Amino acid sequence: MPNSLFAKYGWLKPLTPRNPHEPHRVATSLELLFDLIFVVAIATAGQQLHHSIIENHLSHGLLLYFMVFFALWWAWMNFSWFASAYDNDDVFYRIMTFVQIIGSLVMAAGIPSAFQQQDFDVIIIGYVIMRLGLVTQWFRVAKNDPERKQTALRYAFGIILVQIGWLLFHFSPIHFTLYLFVLLVIAELSVPIFAEAHNMTPWHPHHISERYALLTIIVLGESIIGCFAAISDALNNQLLSQELIFLTIGGLLIMFTMWWAYFDHDVAERLNSRKRAFSWGYGHFFIFVSIAALGAGLAAAVDVVTHKAEISAEIVTYFIAISLIVYSASLWLLQDIHHLSGIKKWFYPITAVIVLCIPMILHQTGYAVFVIAIIYALRLIFSKCYLAR
Repeated sequence: MPNSLFAKYGWLKPLTPRNPHEPHRVATSLELLFDLIFVVAIATAGQQLHHSIIENHLSHGLLLYFMVFFALWWAWMNFSWFASAYDNDDVFYRIMTFVQIIGSLVMAAGIPSAFQQQDFDVIIIGYVIMRLGLVTQWFRVAKNDPERKQTALRYAFGIILVQIGWLLFHFSPIHFTLYLFVLLVIAELSVPIFAEAHNMTPWHPHHISERYALLTIIVLGESIIGCFAAISDALNNQLLSQELIFLTIGGLLIMFTMWWAYFDHDVAERLNSRKRAFSWGYGHFFIFVSIAALGAGLAAAVDVVTHKAEISAEIVTYFIAISLIVYSASLWLLQDIHHLSGIKKWFYPITAVIVLCIPMILHQTGYAVFVIAIIYALRLIFSKCYLAR
């Protein structure tokens, strides 16, 4: 009787699979809330990377940044693919999503400690909270979707085992080394491959492509805001210069062109197999991380131009150029290359080489970033006018 009352009022409905061909499937308001709150953690990681760059702790800061960003991206990705397949919008589903949102906020709170004291305790706790919410949902799927019961249990127990690994390796006397981190990352990435091998979950291709596109827009926006904050600080201190103006124009042009390049093709129709879905979904790690890193690099470039950083202009320019190349290469491999043939496929690598040479020619960051932006924009225009033929 109590269960029937819960079901009647929408508290606890069966967590059955959604139709993967459902028309007009779009992101829900709850998913948008999840993204907006989740990006707080991404912005915090970007701010910490910015500080690491200007303090000339680039290698150390990058290592920590990749470790933190992986945890954030992986938690977001697991939630998004699960929601695409099983979002029934009952009260319990909403509560479990709120639990995962709380976990993301806890992770965000622990990011400064991870960068400053190499203390991952709070991040691990937040990660546990997020994963427990997801595991609970997978057990619900195992109960309500007999066809994919084994898939759901593989997900649930796989996540639990890997989570135990994180806890044991971090809170035990064993030193938490990079090698252990890589091992656990491989284990995390293997869980969906192992689970989906039995029977694929019914995720919606158009819904998934929209979810990734929305996060791309949000991360791009956060990067622009981070760069703008640094520029605003320079203006408030009356540090405006011609180089800063060129840097501002170049940074905005790069961000706008990155947006244009990402949304130039519709990829939903290509997500028609498990192999393509995994390569596209996993490959987006490099797209997201490079966008956020580029934002931190542009903010650091402002500090370099205004003589408030301890790092050289050449290194910052290389950092920006490499971040842009990683983004473009990822996009080229995941989306663009499938629309090109013959010599057209190799136009991007030639552009990447040219961009990488700019820091060796121009030693002032603002002007170098502006030239890189022009080259990248011209590549996009050339692609639209010639490569699309």
